[in-house]
Amino acid sequence: MEEPMVQKHLESLQSSCGNGLETGALQRLTNLLLVEGLTDIQQKEHDILQVETTKGLPSTSKSIPLEKLFLPLSKLSIPPRISVTVGVAGIGKSTLVKLFVCSWAKGEISRDILFVLPLTFKELNTHEKLSAERLLSSACPPVPAGAARTLLILDGLDEFKTPLDFSNAAVCTDPKKEIQVDNLITNIIRGNLLQEASVWVTARPAAAGQIPSGLVDRMTEIRGFGAAEMKDFLDHMFLDNRDLSSQVLQHIRANRSLHVLCTIPGFCRISASSVAYFLKHSSDQSQEAPVVPRTLSEIYSYYFKMALSGDWQEKPREALRIEQAVNTSKKLVGSLGRLAFSGLLRRKHVFYEQDMKAHGIDLSLLHSCLCTRLLLKEDMPASTAYYFSHLTIQEFLAALYYYTAAKRAIFDLFVESGVSWPKLGFLSHFRNAAQRALQAEDGQLDVFMRFLSGLLSPPVNRLLSGWLLLQDEQEGWRSQAVDALQGCLQAEHAVSWRAVNAMRCLQELQHTDTAQAVEEALRSGTLAGMLTPINCSALAYLLQVSDVCLEEVNLSSCLTYNVCKRLLSQLLFCHSLRLDNNQFKDDVMELLGSVLSGKDCQIQRLSLAENQISNKGAKALARSLLVNRSLMVLDLRSNAIGPTGAKALADALKKNQILLSLNLQHNSIKEDGAAFLAEALLTNHRLLTLHLQKNAVGAQGARNMAEALKQNRSLRELILSSNSVGDSGSIALAEALRVNHSLQCLDLQSNSISSAGVTALTTALCSNRGLLSLNLQWNFIQAKTATALAQALQSNSSLVSLDLQENTIGDEGMAALSAALKVNTTLADLHLQVASVGAAGAQALAEALMVNKSLQVLDLRGNSLGPAGAKAVANALKVNRSLRWLNLQENALGMDGAICIATALKGNHGLTYVNLQGNLIGDSGARMIADTIRSNAPDCVVDV
Repeated sequence: MEEPMVQKHLESLQSSCGNGLETGALQRLTNLLLVEGLTDIQQKEHDILQVETTKGLPSTSKSIPLEKLFLPLSKLSIPPRISVTVGVAGIGKSTLVKLFVCSWAKGEISRDILFVLPLTFKELNTHEKLSAERLLSSACPPVPAGAARTLLILDGLDEFKTPLDFSNAAVCTDPKKEIQVDNLITNIIRGNLLQEASVWVTARPAAAGQIPSGLVDRMTEIRGFGAAEMKDFLDHMFLDNRDLSSQVLQHIRANRSLHVLCTIPGFCRISASSVAYFLKHSSDQSQEAPVVPRTLSEIYSYYFKMALSGDWQEKPREALRIEQAVNTSKKLVGSLGRLAFSGLLRRKHVFYEQDMKAHGIDLSLLHSCLCTRLLLKEDMPASTAYYFSHLTIQEFLAALYYYTAAKRAIFDLFVESGVSWPKLGFLSHFRNAAQRALQAEDGQLDVFMRFLSGLLSPPVNRLLSGWLLLQDEQEGWRSQAVDALQGCLQAEHAVSWRAVNAMRCLQELQHTDTAQAVEEALRSGTLAGMLTPINCSALAYLLQVSDVCLEEVNLSSCLTYNVCKRLLSQLLFCHSLRLDNNQFKDDVMELLGSVLSGKDCQIQRLSLAENQISNKGAKALARSLLVNRSLMVLDLRSNAIGPTGAKALADALKKNQILLSLNLQHNSIKEDGAAFLAEALLTNHRLLTLHLQKNAVGAQGARNMAEALKQNRSLRELILSSNSVGDSGSIALAEALRVNHSLQCLDLQSNSISSAGVTALTTALCSNRGLLSLNLQWNFIQAKTATALAQALQSNSSLVSLDLQENTIGDEGMAALSAALKVNTTLADLHLQVASVGAAGAQALAEALMVNKSLQVLDLRGNSLGPAGAKAVANALKVNRSLRWLNLQENALGMDGAICIATALKGNHGLTYVNLQGNLIGDSGARMIADTIRSNAPDCVVDV
């Protein structure tokens, strides 16, 4: 019995699939992001703001292919019963459902599912009551009640007329009982009905928040376009005109805010249409310079102009009929605007025939080109549903309606029934809208308010005058509207998302003074003392849109506790944040700890160097590291966290597996602090870089680190300079290097290490296969020890950089190192500043350079090579092809030596930088040398 029914079901779904899917843009939907529930911003804010704030970037890197959407994640887990897929308006939720159903019907995915029942909340809106059995029988053909392996798809929860109320819904376990549709859905999701069926709900993020997280087994998110996908989408849109496609893409990429929003396909289609319309018509607007669409209002004004002119632009017709068409379209836009505004207030985005008639919309006009661009319709068995082609289209129409109605309305337009206080004049209504938008907790009026503000800007007025607006009527209102919006920003308390939106409204109004002044101060580092409440709002806005904040947000030397508190919620989304030298104390760390603990936190790099953080502040940061999922780099150099602060951070590192780099330079952590961190390294397998210079960790601290390195295999860089490690600590570290082949960089500069310590390190280098860089600057290394080190270099094949500056290795040590360079093939950087090297050492080095093919950086500043040494090095340069960077500063080369180097470069094609400063050659000599090098080696930068 089941087989023919399954077959019939498949055939029915296959025929309904038809050719409704554009294959070009679907690749993005075959991989969904796997998320652990909704973030705060998804639950509380407007879709557009969500995308702007997260810059269109995914919050997670975990993904799941469409074909595995309803399978267990591992062998030990079970398949999800309730799956929820979220995505902002226009991202492609319904397209995803269609793609899944068609792929399933063709037998390409999820073959373990026998029946798929795709339903939309638009359809469910047409029923008052339903039973579970009647719901199943509404499929074509009907799905048998109790059928195993059934997938029930409920698409578009945000379009449902009744919010789901899980706390007050009456329990129903009878599949035959007719109950309210919202009650039916809550009982199905709870598992009281259709327990054997799997359920897949799609929704905009805020609507998905209606379902308690404890009932959701799997949540996924649809990601927006990547760069290549956006290009493909536009190429597909302008199939017959690739030049136009690339021009549109160029325009979108040039505007950061627009580019971020164009990661949403629905928004990208509108923006691309507008920009293309502008590009096509920019040449024939002969009266005045065309408005280049940059703001949201300008984009949508072009879109509406295109939609309005679409019905008659193509064919020449007599003037009377054109005028009639224009008037009909204007009237229709007015009626649709009223519907849009009314829907916006009620959170209603789907309309039915009775709604259309109630708002005086002539259904016979809905087939026009104008309507197909603004309004979509869906025929269903019982009725027809109408909905705007994108949420923002509804918001723009609502703003147009409000703008027009506000000029003559005498009562509050937001109060649809009952009595309200009289409100006279456009500005009174504008202030009312601004206040209501500011008070709306979920930002539902944010974009409406941006459009309303934008309609007051001169460019939009120029675009729409004679179409939807009257010429220049906004001139007298604009400055007062600016005052009204700025009045919303004067409050002393924290900068809210509403305040950031008020700044965006000012941008739409073309009032950019405040933001420009703050951006200039941000660029020049002069923000200190400027951050008033209104400038804080401007800064919060710039954090999202300014190119100055693209790579890093630098708020060093300009924040106080109160300003930091005011900006707190806006710092969450800065990927790289520098807060150095702000005199921050521990109380600010409590604030930042709360930010880092937030589910929405996207801070990846945080620098708090040169503040006044003690162990208490370090503890607050450490607590946040236990739950934070984003921070990879933390810089706390030059504070005073001490051993106790180091312990708190070390304890956090035992659990945190996200942090990659920790800088605790100059924090007085001492021997005990080093011991705590060493213990953490035994269990932490994520940290790559640890900076502990200037911490007085001593020999014992180094020994503790060495013990940890014998087991830790993840640390790549350890900086222990200026720590009085001495020979004893070096010997312990050398022992560790014999077994640890994962550490790549070890910095032991200024540590009072003499021959015993260096000898131990050189012995370790003979067997170590991982170290790439060793810094022994400013220790007690002399010729004999340098000779031992040189012997190790002959067999070592991993070391890339060696720093021996400020050590008295002399000519004897130089000769030994030179002998090693003749056979070593890996060393690329050698630093020998102030190493007591004379002409004889230079001669030995020159001989090595004639055969060495790996050395690229050679620093010999502050030695005594003299003219003879310079001549030897010059001869080598005629042959050597690997050296790129050479520093011979302060070497008493004299004019003769400098000329030797300059003329040698004629034959050398590798050198890109040479420094000959401080060599007693005078100004005229310097000019001559520089000219010679420029003519001999034009690509080489020279400092003389």
